[in-house]
Amino acid sequence: MLAAVLLAGGAVACGGDGGSRPAATPAEPAPATAVARAVDASRDFTSLHYRVTGTLVSTGRLKAEAFMGTEPAVMRMTMTADDYKGGSVRLKVRFLDEAMYASSNRLPADKLRGKSWFGAAPGVWGRGSTENRSFGVLPDELQPSPLAQTSMMSASKNVRVIGTETVDGARTTHYKGTVRYDDMTTATQRDQVFPLGASDPITMDLWVDGDGRTKQFRVRAAHLDAATMTEAGTLDLTFTFLDINRPVTVEAPPAADTRWLGDARED
Repeated sequence: MLAAVLLAGGAVACGGDGGSRPAATPAEPAPATAVARAVDASRDFTSLHYRVTGTLVSTGRLKAEAFMGTEPAVMRMTMTADDYKGGSVRLKVRFLDEAMYASSNRLPADKLRGKSWFGAAPGVWGRGSTENRSFGVLPDELQPSPLAQTSMMSASKNVRVIGTETVDGARTTHYKGTVRYDDMTTATQRDQVFPLGASDPITMDLWVDGDGRTKQFRVRAAHLDAATMTEAGTLDLTFTFLDINRPVTVEAPPAADTRWLGDARED
Protein backbone atom coordinates (compact mmCIF):
# COMPACT_ATOMS: atom_id res chain seq x y z
CA MET A 1 0.00 0.00 0.00
CA LEU A 2 2.86 2.42 0.86
CA ALA A 3 4.56 1.72 -2.47
CA ALA A 4 1.31 2.47 -4.28
CA VAL A 5 1.00 5.81 -2.51
CA LEU A 6 4.61 6.79 -3.29
CA LEU A 7 4.25 5.83 -6.94
CA ALA A 8 1.04 7.83 -7.23
CA GLY A 9 2.73 10.84 -5.67
CA GLY A 10 5.68 10.58 -8.08
CA ALA A 11 3.33 10.50 -11.04
CA VAL A 12 1.75 13.75 -9.96
CA ALA A 13 5.07 15.46 -9.34
CA CYS A 14 6.53 14.42 -12.68
CA GLY A 15 3.50 15.16 -14.74
CA GLY A 16 4.18 17.37 -17.74
CA ASP A 17 1.49 19.87 -16.90
CA GLY A 18 1.70 19.54 -13.16
CA GLY A 19 -1.93 18.35 -13.00
CA SER A 20 -3.17 15.34 -11.09
CA ARG A 21 -4.51 12.23 -12.74
CA PRO A 22 -7.80 10.59 -11.81
CA ALA A 23 -7.56 7.53 -9.59
CA ALA A 24 -7.96 4.21 -11.35
CA THR A 25 -11.36 2.55 -11.00
CA PRO A 26 -11.12 -0.86 -9.29
CA ALA A 27 -11.53 -3.64 -11.82
CA GLU A 28 -14.89 -5.41 -11.82
CA PRO A 29 -14.66 -9.11 -10.98
CA ALA A 30 -15.10 -11.57 -13.83
CA PRO A 31 -18.77 -12.53 -14.33
CA ALA A 32 -18.29 -16.10 -13.09
CA THR A 33 -16.46 -14.82 -10.00
CA ALA A 34 -19.18 -12.27 -9.19
CA VAL A 35 -21.87 -14.93 -9.50
CA ALA A 36 -19.96 -17.40 -7.32
CA ARG A 37 -19.47 -14.74 -4.64
CA ALA A 38 -23.17 -13.84 -4.66
CA VAL A 39 -24.15 -17.50 -4.32
CA ASP A 40 -21.71 -17.96 -1.44
CA ALA A 41 -23.06 -14.85 0.30
CA SER A 42 -26.60 -16.24 0.15
CA ARG A 43 -25.55 -19.19 2.29
CA ASP A 44 -25.08 -16.82 5.23
CA PHE A 45 -28.61 -15.40 5.11
CA THR A 46 -30.58 -16.29 8.24
CA SER A 47 -33.89 -15.04 6.89
CA LEU A 48 -35.40 -13.85 3.66
CA HIS A 49 -38.46 -11.96 2.47
CA TYR A 50 -38.99 -12.69 -1.22
CA ARG A 51 -41.45 -12.49 -4.09
CA VAL A 52 -42.03 -15.00 -6.88
CA THR A 53 -43.70 -14.25 -10.23
CA GLY A 54 -43.92 -16.26 -13.41
CA THR A 55 -45.59 -19.13 -15.21
CA LEU A 56 -45.86 -22.85 -14.49
CA VAL A 57 -47.62 -25.55 -16.48
CA SER A 58 -49.55 -26.60 -13.35
CA THR A 59 -50.71 -23.12 -12.32
CA GLY A 60 -50.54 -20.74 -15.26
CA ARG A 61 -49.53 -17.26 -14.14
CA LEU A 62 -48.71 -17.07 -10.45
CA LYS A 63 -47.56 -14.60 -7.85
CA ALA A 64 -46.33 -15.45 -4.38
CA GLU A 65 -44.78 -13.63 -1.45
CA ALA A 66 -42.99 -15.40 1.37
CA PHE A 67 -41.01 -14.96 4.56
CA MET A 68 -38.59 -17.67 5.63
CA GLY A 69 -36.15 -18.27 8.45
CA THR A 70 -33.38 -20.85 8.55
CA GLU A 71 -32.87 -21.43 12.29
CA PRO A 72 -35.36 -22.86 12.93
CA ALA A 73 -36.65 -23.64 9.43
CA VAL A 74 -39.94 -21.76 9.13
CA MET A 75 -41.86 -20.24 6.25
CA ARG A 76 -45.12 -18.48 5.45
CA MET A 77 -46.32 -17.81 1.93
CA THR A 78 -49.34 -16.39 0.15
CA MET A 79 -49.89 -17.39 -3.48
CA THR A 80 -52.38 -16.60 -6.20
CA ALA A 81 -52.54 -18.42 -9.53
CA ASP A 82 -54.72 -18.31 -12.63
CA ASP A 83 -55.15 -21.97 -13.45
CA TYR A 84 -54.22 -24.21 -10.54
CA LYS A 85 -55.79 -27.66 -11.03
CA GLY A 86 -58.57 -26.28 -13.17
CA GLY A 87 -59.31 -22.89 -11.65
CA SER A 88 -57.92 -19.83 -9.91
CA VAL A 89 -56.49 -20.29 -6.44
CA ARG A 90 -55.75 -18.19 -3.39
CA LEU A 91 -53.46 -20.05 -1.05
CA LYS A 92 -51.82 -19.42 2.32
CA VAL A 93 -49.22 -21.85 3.63
CA ARG A 94 -47.24 -21.96 6.85
CA PHE A 95 -44.47 -24.32 7.94
CA LEU A 96 -43.28 -24.56 11.54
CA ASP A 97 -42.56 -27.22 14.15
CA GLU A 98 -42.42 -29.98 11.50
CA ALA A 99 -46.02 -29.29 10.45
CA MET A 100 -47.71 -27.60 7.52
CA TYR A 101 -50.86 -25.48 7.60
CA ALA A 102 -52.80 -24.49 4.49
CA SER A 103 -55.82 -22.30 3.81
CA SER A 104 -57.26 -21.96 0.32
CA ASN A 105 -60.42 -21.38 -1.68
CA ARG A 106 -59.69 -24.74 -3.34
CA LEU A 107 -59.69 -26.89 -0.20
CA PRO A 108 -62.76 -29.16 0.08
CA ALA A 109 -65.34 -27.54 2.35
CA ASP A 110 -66.81 -30.92 3.35
CA LYS A 111 -63.44 -31.99 4.75
CA LEU A 112 -62.78 -28.71 6.54
CA ARG A 113 -66.00 -29.02 8.56
CA GLY A 114 -66.42 -25.26 8.88
CA LYS A 115 -62.78 -24.59 9.71
CA SER A 116 -60.41 -22.35 7.72
CA TRP A 117 -57.14 -24.33 7.86
CA PHE A 118 -55.84 -27.81 7.19
CA GLY A 119 -52.97 -29.05 9.30
CA ALA A 120 -50.68 -31.91 8.27
CA ALA A 121 -47.57 -33.51 9.73
CA PRO A 122 -44.80 -34.05 9.05
CA GLY A 123 -44.79 -30.96 6.87
CA VAL A 124 -41.18 -30.26 5.94
CA TRP A 125 -39.72 -27.16 4.33
CA GLY A 126 -36.20 -25.80 4.18
CA ARG A 127 -34.18 -29.02 3.81
CA GLY A 128 -33.02 -28.45 0.26
CA SER A 129 -35.50 -29.67 -2.33
CA THR A 130 -36.24 -33.39 -2.42
CA GLU A 131 -36.78 -33.70 1.34
CA ASN A 132 -39.45 -31.01 1.52
CA ARG A 133 -43.09 -32.01 1.82
CA SER A 134 -46.24 -29.94 1.42
CA PHE A 135 -48.71 -32.80 0.77
CA GLY A 136 -49.25 -31.56 -2.79
CA VAL A 137 -50.46 -28.12 -1.68
CA LEU A 138 -47.51 -26.11 -3.01
CA PRO A 139 -46.32 -26.51 -6.60
CA ASP A 140 -43.10 -28.53 -6.55
CA GLU A 141 -41.21 -25.60 -8.07
CA LEU A 142 -41.94 -23.40 -5.03
CA GLN A 143 -40.97 -25.92 -2.36
CA PRO A 144 -37.16 -25.45 -2.40
CA SER A 145 -35.53 -22.56 -0.59
CA PRO A 146 -34.56 -19.87 -3.12
CA LEU A 147 -31.25 -19.54 -1.27
CA ALA A 148 -30.40 -23.04 -2.44
CA GLN A 149 -31.83 -22.55 -5.94
CA THR A 150 -29.34 -19.78 -6.71
CA SER A 151 -26.52 -22.32 -6.38
CA MET A 152 -27.31 -23.66 -9.86
CA MET A 153 -26.11 -20.43 -11.46
CA SER A 154 -22.52 -20.97 -10.32
CA ALA A 155 -22.41 -24.14 -12.48
CA SER A 156 -22.85 -22.15 -15.69
CA LYS A 157 -19.89 -22.22 -18.09
CA ASN A 158 -20.94 -19.15 -20.08
CA VAL A 159 -21.87 -16.42 -17.60
CA ARG A 160 -21.86 -12.97 -19.15
CA VAL A 161 -22.81 -9.43 -18.16
CA ILE A 162 -26.04 -8.07 -19.64
CA GLY A 163 -25.84 -4.61 -18.06
CA THR A 164 -26.83 -2.58 -15.00
CA GLU A 165 -30.47 -2.44 -13.93
CA THR A 166 -32.54 -1.23 -10.99
CA VAL A 167 -34.39 -3.99 -9.14
CA ASP A 168 -36.75 -3.09 -6.29
CA GLY A 169 -34.93 0.23 -5.89
CA ALA A 170 -31.44 -1.30 -5.84
CA ARG A 171 -28.80 -0.79 -8.52
CA THR A 172 -27.69 -4.19 -9.76
CA THR A 173 -25.50 -5.90 -12.33
CA HIS A 174 -27.42 -8.37 -14.49
CA TYR A 175 -25.68 -11.66 -15.34
CA LYS A 176 -26.96 -14.40 -17.65
CA GLY A 177 -25.91 -17.96 -18.44
CA THR A 178 -27.08 -21.48 -19.24
CA VAL A 179 -26.84 -24.32 -16.76
CA ARG A 180 -26.43 -27.99 -17.71
CA TYR A 181 -26.94 -30.85 -15.31
CA ASP A 182 -23.61 -32.45 -16.26
CA ASP A 183 -21.80 -29.26 -15.23
CA MET A 184 -23.25 -29.27 -11.71
CA THR A 185 -20.55 -30.36 -9.31
CA THR A 186 -22.35 -30.31 -5.96
CA ALA A 187 -25.26 -32.23 -4.51
CA THR A 188 -26.94 -28.93 -3.61
CA GLN A 189 -26.91 -27.83 -7.25
CA ARG A 190 -28.26 -31.14 -8.56
CA ASP A 191 -30.87 -31.29 -5.83
CA GLN A 192 -32.57 -28.16 -7.22
CA VAL A 193 -33.23 -29.64 -10.68
CA PHE A 194 -35.76 -32.34 -9.76
CA PRO A 195 -38.57 -30.14 -8.34
CA LEU A 196 -38.32 -27.89 -11.39
CA GLY A 197 -39.12 -30.69 -13.85
CA ALA A 198 -36.95 -28.78 -16.31
CA SER A 199 -35.26 -29.90 -19.49
CA ASP A 200 -31.53 -29.48 -20.03
CA PRO A 201 -30.21 -26.77 -20.28
CA ILE A 202 -31.75 -24.25 -17.90
CA THR A 203 -31.36 -20.54 -18.64
CA MET A 204 -30.62 -18.47 -15.56
CA ASP A 205 -30.32 -14.74 -14.89
CA LEU A 206 -28.86 -13.33 -11.69
CA TRP A 207 -28.99 -9.71 -10.52
CA VAL A 208 -26.28 -8.80 -8.00
CA ASP A 209 -26.49 -5.65 -5.87
CA GLY A 210 -23.70 -3.25 -4.91
CA ASP A 211 -22.86 -5.34 -1.83
CA GLY A 212 -22.21 -8.38 -4.00
CA ARG A 213 -25.39 -10.17 -2.91
CA THR A 214 -28.17 -11.73 -4.93
CA LYS A 215 -31.09 -9.36 -5.42
CA GLN A 216 -33.03 -11.35 -8.02
CA PHE A 217 -32.77 -14.46 -10.15
CA ARG A 218 -34.79 -15.97 -12.98
CA VAL A 219 -35.09 -19.60 -14.10
CA ARG A 220 -36.39 -20.56 -17.56
CA ALA A 221 -36.61 -23.93 -19.28
CA ALA A 222 -38.92 -26.29 -21.11
CA HIS A 223 -41.03 -28.23 -18.62
CA LEU A 224 -40.91 -32.03 -18.93
CA ASP A 225 -43.92 -34.22 -18.25
CA ALA A 226 -42.83 -36.64 -15.52
CA ALA A 227 -44.66 -39.61 -17.08
CA THR A 228 -43.60 -39.24 -20.71
CA MET A 229 -40.42 -37.10 -20.31
CA THR A 230 -41.60 -34.97 -23.22
CA GLU A 231 -41.92 -31.18 -23.27
CA ALA A 232 -45.24 -30.08 -21.79
CA GLY A 233 -44.92 -26.32 -21.56
CA THR A 234 -42.66 -23.63 -20.16
CA LEU A 235 -41.17 -22.98 -16.75
CA ASP A 236 -40.43 -19.30 -16.10
CA LEU A 237 -39.97 -18.06 -12.54
CA THR A 238 -38.43 -14.88 -11.15
CA PHE A 239 -37.45 -14.65 -7.47
CA THR A 240 -36.87 -11.16 -6.04
CA PHE A 241 -35.17 -10.82 -2.65
CA LEU A 242 -36.97 -7.98 -0.89
CA ASP A 243 -35.26 -8.10 2.50
CA ILE A 244 -32.70 -10.25 4.31
CA ASN A 245 -31.71 -11.07 7.89
CA ARG A 246 -34.76 -9.49 9.50
CA PRO A 247 -36.70 -11.31 12.24
CA VAL A 248 -39.36 -13.65 10.85
CA THR A 249 -42.35 -14.79 12.87
CA VAL A 250 -44.50 -17.73 11.80
CA GLU A 251 -47.38 -18.78 14.06
CA ALA A 252 -49.69 -21.75 13.83
CA PRO A 253 -53.34 -20.93 13.06
CA PRO A 254 -55.77 -21.18 15.98
CA ALA A 255 -56.25 -24.83 16.95
CA ALA A 256 -60.02 -24.33 17.01
CA ASP A 257 -59.90 -23.24 13.34
CA THR A 258 -57.66 -26.08 12.12
CA ARG A 259 -58.74 -29.45 10.74
CA TRP A 260 -55.94 -32.01 10.80
CA LEU A 261 -55.46 -34.10 7.70
CA GLY A 262 -55.54 -37.35 9.66
CA ASP A 263 -58.94 -36.45 11.05
CA ALA A 264 -60.27 -35.57 7.59
CA ARG A 265 -59.14 -38.91 6.14
CA GLU A 266 -61.18 -40.70 8.76
CA ASP A 267 -64.43 -39.11 7.52
